[in-house]
Amino acid sequence: MSIIQVKNLSKSYGANPVLDNISFEFEEGQIIGLLGPNGSGKTSLIKILVGLINDYSGDALIDGQRPGPYTKSLVAYLPERTYLAEWMRPTDAIEFFADFYADFSREKAYKMLDAFQLPAKQNIKSMSKGMQEKLQLLLVMCRNARLYILDEPLGGVDPAARAFILDTIMKNHPAGSTVMLSTHLIYDVERIFDSVIMIGRGQVLVKAGVEELRRGGRTIEDVFKEVFQYAWQVN
Repeated sequence: MSIIQVKNLSKSYGANPVLDNISFEFEEGQIIGLLGPNGSGKTSLIKILVGLINDYSGDALIDGQRPGPYTKSLVAYLPERTYLAEWMRPTDAIEFFADFYADFSREKAYKMLDAFQLPAKQNIKSMSKGMQEKLQLLLVMCRNARLYILDEPLGGVDPAARAFILDTIMKNHPAGSTVMLSTHLIYDVERIFDSVIMIGRGQVLVKAGVEELRRGGRTIEDVFKEVFQYAWQVN
């Protein structure tokens, strides 16, 4: 069975359609690149998959089920924006996750806290953006989930931090699990992908394995630029 299955999915904001009758599915055990320009609907799709948006038509299934308590037990979600309370310290966040998620490893989290060189008692409010993103990534990757959905985990961080984040994802997702990573920074991450889906103008424009896309010596970034030329054209 597919871990992600989307069937005739449509989502609009008022009169503006952002996803227009799209369908696709992915088998378990892959690292999937969810690619598209800013505003292409990546975050809306992700929020539907994790159960944060409910007013849509069609189906979005995780392990054959609509988003709900069962699917939330399978999915570890990293949102695009910081969501932790400013008063929290890393220790507070770790204990919160340990209480909330049965598959969360407190022991692994404290080890990663040291490896990330994050101060355990510093308020999140006073942390840099990079420190906050490291902490949020730590919390997500310390769950033993079947599906990790990461929305722009590389946005707003420098190239060295991007490499660190990618290495953390690769080393810490369990064998056989699936990772869906949304990004528009293709060059930095294409080396880790098994499959790619590109969405734009409300449609699935590309869905393929990376080996197929790289035939002829092209990179995923080359394909991305070809597919999304319209996004930078001036009428």
